[in-house]
Order: sequence, then structure tokens, then C-alpha cells
Amino acid sequence: MLDTQNLEEGKTVAQAAHELGLHENTLYRWVTEVKKDGDQAFPSSGNLKPEEKSLRDFQKKIRDLEEENEILKKVMHYFAKDRR
Repeated sequence: MLDTQNLEEGKTVAQAAHELGLHENTLYRWVTEVKKDGDQAFPSSGNLKPEEKSLRDFQKKIRDLEEENEILKKVMHYFAKDRR
């Protein structure tokens, strides 16, 4: 996890980034994300941010509806052939 202890001890971002073997921009971005999202800044695998979970749920719903639509089209064509 992000070592914010270094920044809290008065070290510059450049010093902390060097000690951690990171580019300064990476550390700046991480600090910004931690300040914005707190514990939710870097969810582990399977633990999505609420927006990401909602997006994933909507994408699954779209896939399910598209599949259902294709099945209904096939059934409609099947019964249309019987009427001829």
C-alpha cells in the first residue's frame, strides 16, 4: 500500500518517490487518489469501487438482454416459417 508515512514525516514527494523506487508523477497520482477515495482508492481484486461495480452490472445486464433478444428472434423466425 502507499507509504503515506514518508510524506507525513515531512519528506518531499521526490524523496519519498526515490526511496520507494517510483516516479514522482506516480506517487503524486497515488496520493491524490488516496486523498480523494481514502480506503477505496486501490480496491483489491474482486473489491470494486461502487461506480465500477455498477458499470460491470450494467454491462452484464446488456449482454444478458442481447442474448435474450437473439433467442427471441430465432423463436420468432421458427414460428413464422410454420405459418407459411
